[in-house]
Amino acid sequence: MQKYLLKLTIAFVLVLSGCSALQSEPVDETRTWSASKLYAEARDELASGNYEKAIQHFEKLESRYPFGVYAQQAQMEVAYAHYRQGEPAQALAAVDRFIKLHPNHPNVDYMYYLRGLINFNDRVSLFNFLSKQDLSERDPKAAREAFDSFKQLVDRFPNSIYADDARSRLNYLVNAMALYEVHVANYYYRRGAYLAAVNRAQTVVRDYGNAPAVEEALFIMVRSYDALGMPELRNDAERVFKQNFPNSAFLKGEWQQSKPWWKFWQ
Repeated sequence: MQKYLLKLTIAFVLVLSGCSALQSEPVDETRTWSASKLYAEARDELASGNYEKAIQHFEKLESRYPFGVYAQQAQMEVAYAHYRQGEPAQALAAVDRFIKLHPNHPNVDYMYYLRGLINFNDRVSLFNFLSKQDLSERDPKAAREAFDSFKQLVDRFPNSIYADDARSRLNYLVNAMALYEVHVANYYYRRGAYLAAVNRAQTVVRDYGNAPAVEEALFIMVRSYDALGMPELRNDAERVFKQNFPNSAFLKGEWQQSKPWWKFWQ
């Protein structure tokens, strides 16, 4: 009798535990939704700024209907939602996955554009020259990656609706990266590392020949060669400098006035 009661008690406890588990398990309201409804609801969440919810819906859509007409669009939307959510790593992973899976998709140009935007906006403070942080301590890797993405877009899809904006951003990135190199060159010059200053300034002249920062890069080369006691190289640099910038503020000594160095490009 006691054994029977013990078994009955155990069975009762197990039943109660099962009921409790069933009650605590959340009900997935989307389980019966069609692909079109899942996509529509996900888009609504995205438009409302509920990015996490939108991502969940898009991922369920792709998982449940991997070969449907909405699956590829869901992959693109997930990348955008992560971008708007402020999750650049997840957004870039989603973009790269899409490009790898669908290199010939009719909207793959948008994914190259989005990849550029993610890198561009993720590190926009990289080129905030009013920041107190020394720019020489920062890594412009994201800017270069943004440049590469926009360049791929422009080269592969010159007639894309995103191409004109990409070109504008490319111009900005070229100027910004050139200014970064100039700042590092100045950093070395101020610390007496004149050869290093020359090398960084030469990078600007060689790689960013049309950027406004070339003016100061040449001026740094003149000063650095002078400090190194290399009159021939100094004179060559000065000749090129004066030939290209005969009315330069640096020649007039105006660069030493109160205006911060980067203000000359604004």
